[in-house]
Amino acid sequence: MTDLEVFRATFCGHRPDRILYRTDFTPDLHRRLVEHTGTEDLAGHFGFFQPVSTGPAAPATYKPFDYSVYYADETLPEGTTINDAGVAMIPSGFYHFWGYHSPLRNATSLEQIEQYPFPDHADFSTDHMAGEVAKAHAAGKVAVTWVGHMYETAWQIRGYEQFLMDMIDQPAWAECMLDKMAARNMLVAVAAAKAGVDCVYCGDDVANQNAMMFSVPMWRSFMLARWQKVWSAIKAIKPDIHIWYHSDGNILPIIPELRQAGVTIFNPMQPECLDVPAIRREQPDLNMDGTIGTQSTMPWGKPDDVRRVVKENIRTLGANGRLMLSPTHILEPEVPIANIEAFARACREGYKNL
Repeated sequence: MTDLEVFRATFCGHRPDRILYRTDFTPDLHRRLVEHTGTEDLAGHFGFFQPVSTGPAAPATYKPFDYSVYYADETLPEGTTINDAGVAMIPSGFYHFWGYHSPLRNATSLEQIEQYPFPDHADFSTDHMAGEVAKAHAAGKVAVTWVGHMYETAWQIRGYEQFLMDMIDQPAWAECMLDKMAARNMLVAVAAAKAGVDCVYCGDDVANQNAMMFSVPMWRSFMLARWQKVWSAIKAIKPDIHIWYHSDGNILPIIPELRQAGVTIFNPMQPECLDVPAIRREQPDLNMDGTIGTQSTMPWGKPDDVRRVVKENIRTLGANGRLMLSPTHILEPEVPIANIEAFARACREGYKNL
């Protein structure tokens, strides 16, 4: 079976002939793996799932807004870069993590929020996307599009504490920010659906290790309502499109509403935060991508532990498909190379010897 055939079977509840699996690495671990394996093609070497990504493209005349004006009165630390949303990314010196310095952290009026030059991508080209999807399908590959965040991008622009307080004290400010995100996400998602992609990626980290970041009614009003409009629009265009949604943490309280709103694949299903086997027993038709702990099994287990967890997850969570295996986050430098090899080997064995 091709990756496309396995993907379609897996997430339609049919047990495929093999398991799809994937992961990614922090730069130092990536470097050491290249040295260890002797190849830059780590995905090919380990057999990772490799979808083909497509999305709107900037025109040749595109010139990003110069967001440095938002930091004109201060000196940013060495190594700071400003991303395409205008957020200053400050090196933290800790793996892949960054410090966020928000351009609207000191906003004093709704007008400042409204006038913020968030890139809407309205002039981006989408004509190429259908051809890229067709080419991917001809090669037996899955075509995907990254749609984006909503809540995460909004708080990074506004400031984390500032945005949370806006939701309580001045909700029009928070809604203005989220509407900007939702408009661009709608543009990208609709273009993807029209092009025929198999899956759109989206999500927000709306939970912590133990609970939601905010009340479910607040999440429902500010985030879900906007995502639901995006998902309804693309389902109307391509009913069989998969919606892959990411949130770390304990999202158990909102899984039913996300499913009802259109989400078809849940990532990462953190075993340290959720009783994943219980969720599978209660929701046998829930599609999962993840389930391999990056706070537990991958960094601190032995290769035999990794193999055991992979096999157990295939047996208990993926007996009837509906499972792609992946560590629940990018792998950090402390993950032993032997554990990565054990993960890939056990995934390749798939349903054998269960």
